[in-house]
Amino acid sequence: MMLTIQQRRERLNRQINERVKTLIAAYKTLGGSFTGDLSVSPLHLKDIKERNGDVPDIASLELSGSSERARRIRDAVESALSDIILLGTEEHVRLAVRAASELAQGRNVHTHDLVVALRDFIRKALDIERIPSDLELPRQGPSRPSGGSGGREKGAGSQDGGGKGGGGAGGMGGGGMGGTMGGGLSADGDADTSTSHHP
Repeated sequence: MMLTIQQRRERLNRQINERVKTLIAAYKTLGGSFTGDLSVSPLHLKDIKERNGDVPDIASLELSGSSERARRIRDAVESALSDIILLGTEEHVRLAVRAASELAQGRNVHTHDLVVALRDFIRKALDIERIPSDLELPRQGPSRPSGGSGGREKGAGSQDGGGKGGGGAGGMGGGGMGGTMGGGLSADGDADTSTSHHP
């Protein structure tokens, strides 16, 4: 009986750990930038070409590079939103669905509100004290991709299992975080305030 209970507890802790790691990865994707354009453009390359004409000159090449970068940001953000809709709290899901709907309707999306909700949840789940209320944090937006590979391809082979649970949001997973992160979580994965040291 004790062995069964221990195995169940270990399985639950692994599930909670994967959930938190995935949400940390989504947080890094959606809020990894404090400067530049903090919105997500829904436009595809073909939309850019239709608006500006497909002329093979220097200006169009620069435009192509810029749109490719925007595409990679959009793809990483869409992947992060998908993870949040799957594993987030009700508040996270509502904010993620709203952002995804705005992208589908062709509107630029700001992710700051969702980033704040994720940050508060993750800090509470990991039993980290609250950020001082007298600090005014700058607005956060999606990470700008580096290198030549897209957000989904980056680190695709380095995640455990290669699935969503391994921190698939933008390939910026919370890997390397050892130990059990479930100590501040209840059985259903919500933050357990009974063990928290902060008010």
